[in-house]
Amino acid sequence: MFTSVLMIEKALTSADVEFVTTLHGEEPVFFHVLLQPRGKQADRLLRAIDDIALGELDEAAREGETPEGEAARSEGARALDVSLRALRAAGAEAEGQLIEDHPMDALKTLVTEVDADEVIVLTDPHYVEEFFHRDWASRARHKVGVPVLKLFSHSKA
Repeated sequence: MFTSVLMIEKALTSADVEFVTTLHGEEPVFFHVLLQPRGKQADRLLRAIDDIALGELDEAAREGETPEGEAARSEGARALDVSLRALRAAGAEAEGQLIEDHPMDALKTLVTEVDADEVIVLTDPHYVEEFFHRDWASRARHKVGVPVLKLFSHSKA
């Protein structure tokens, strides 16, 4: 069985699930999902710049509404549950956990614990972080010792 660590920041869409579950053809895959709620990973300004770069001006104006603290954890727990159920419904085995702080440390630990074959980072585009190679995929490539695949999530579930 192929072992993938899947890093996400929001619930997987049906297109996301189809994409990641078909990457390895007929080989069975076990997904270890790490989700860090969006409110914890970047400040509002960086998220607003990303929204503007994508032409989503309404989203940029609503960045102040992004949940933080307990509200972000509750929303993250729901997104993780939805994602795990969707992966299982597609025939994959899956388990997951929320990341509160230090996503790269959590990723490195999990990759080692489960002897992962790969890491898949599936997020919205984060142009500022990507430009400076501070996005999850760029940072993971220097930390985990397994191949890291960067994919952009589909925006709507």
